[in-house]
Order: sequence, then C-alpha cells, then structure tokens
Amino acid sequence: MDRETRVRLQQKLMLQLVERKIRARARQLYEERGQTDGHALEDWVQAESEILSSSVLTPLYRRTHSCGESHEA
Repeated sequence: MDRETRVRLQQKLMLQLVERKIRARARQLYEERGQTDGHALEDWVQAESEILSSSVLTPLYRRTHSCGESHEA
C-alpha cells in the first residue's frame, strides 16, 4: 500500500471516530431532553460544536464536510 492510500485510510478512520463521538453526544442530548422528538438537527449541531471545539481533527472534519462528503460509520 502506498503512502497516499495509507494516509487516506487513516484520515477516514479518524473522521469515523469523530463522527461516532458526535453521534453519541447527540444521542445523550436527546436522552437528557427526555427523548422528545423534533430536535435532531439541533442536537447534532450542538454535539458537533462541542466535540469539534476540542478536537485536533476539526480542520480535517470541516474540510471533508464542506465538500458535501459523508463518512458514515
């Protein structure tokens, strides 16, 4: 495997980890609110903001998501 391929795979794995953290935090917000429906986007945005505020992967996450790419885990 060449270096470029290895770097892409590593980045993909790191992004998946960040997204799992965001998903878990959004779920926690949902549960804290008493599992009231209708706030999924709000929960995701808040969770994303919280997680990315302290992540060294924020620039990579922003770059890949601003291009409309999705990295489902």
